[in-house]
Amino acid sequence: MNTEITGSKNGSINHAHKLRRVLGLWDLIFYGIILIQPIAAVGLFGIASKVSRGHMVTTLLIAMVGMMLTAISYGRMASLFPSAGSAYTYVGKGLNSYLGFIAGWVMLLDYIIVPIINTVYGSLTLVRILPAVPFFAWVIIFVTTITLLNLRGIRTTARSNEIMLAIMCIVIGAFIFLAIKYIFKLNGWSGLFSYKPFYNPSTFNLGAIMTATSFAALTYIGFDGVTTLAEEVKNPRRNMLLAPVLVCLFTGIFSSLQIFSPISLAGL
Repeated sequence: MNTEITGSKNGSINHAHKLRRVLGLWDLIFYGIILIQPIAAVGLFGIASKVSRGHMVTTLLIAMVGMMLTAISYGRMASLFPSAGSAYTYVGKGLNSYLGFIAGWVMLLDYIIVPIINTVYGSLTLVRILPAVPFFAWVIIFVTTITLLNLRGIRTTARSNEIMLAIMCIVIGAFIFLAIKYIFKLNGWSGLFSYKPFYNPSTFNLGAIMTATSFAALTYIGFDGVTTLAEEVKNPRRNMLLAPVLVCLFTGIFSSLQIFSPISLAGL
């Protein structure tokens, strides 16, 4: 954090505290992808695929277009108001300070609930893998680690995001590779380049796809978190406009690759 000393009209000294602008565009993109989680679409696969009648890839791409428009709006507001606060700042300065107050509290609830859910989910998963370690011990480990990483500053958080993203991409990449290999072994090139995950004439229904699209949009929840870092970003008017859009684009393409393989297998 930087401290800027300025003078006032009455001769007193004001200390204006500012956050250091140390994050680049890729730091924002990594942060946004971690917030969304690269495997976000996997948890929605069963329901969305059933509702869309096997067209989840299509619903993901349609939702991506809508969310990218929203991301452009967020990015535009972030470039106009390059300060921390995200929706709280935009609503407060763009509409009304009282409405901004309400938006801020709603945002705060989101940022409180999501870490709790992630801690519980991660702890339950590790208990299944290592049942000898009790649940509360994993909770303490998760909370302590997350707290220490945040206390060390935004640079440490950015580097941690890069490491976690690399690990997740390796795991997901291995899954995609093995799925492609299996499909090719069963059905050759025709299986890999099948259009059925996008359009299957025997099950296509526009109403079902639109219904599933509203559900698939949950895959992109969290991209707006990058705008909370507006005061710690280099060249915020450019980077805060690009980052949310690129995060949504990456999520849409990467999620479609993950879902394409299971749907292709189901159609064989």
